[in-house]
Amino acid sequence: MALQQKIQAELKEAMKAKDKEKTGAIRILIGEFQRQPDKDLSDDQVVGIIKKLIKSERELLAASGGEESGYIVVLESYLPQQASEEDIRSWIRENVDLAAMGNKMQAMRPIMAHFGSRADGNVVKKILQEMD
Repeated sequence: MALQQKIQAELKEAMKAKDKEKTGAIRILIGEFQRQPDKDLSDDQVVGIIKKLIKSERELLAASGGEESGYIVVLESYLPQQASEEDIRSWIRENVDLAAMGNKMQAMRPIMAHFGSRADGNVVKKILQEMD
């Protein structure tokens, strides 16, 4: 089952369970799906929308001095399992020749292409800066 369909099915479950926080978060997410030009979204597009909503919520919380919200927790539950820093480091050591690149940051493209949504760009950047 595609991620978009899974989320839409979970809306019904959350409504039956009277889980207001989850219901509200899923409704916002489905609203974002409906604003897209394509109505059938790929899992990568859905993950991109979720990440955008999480980033926006975190910025709002930072500006208002708020804590982590249940909304973010619900949205993060739909993201794929993130690759660990050690997994990223070992893949870089085995597959990327940093010496051949003029700048370590040029390695971002192949790393992010390999890991996709399973790696946060900020984590990859930090790892590259730490590597020698």
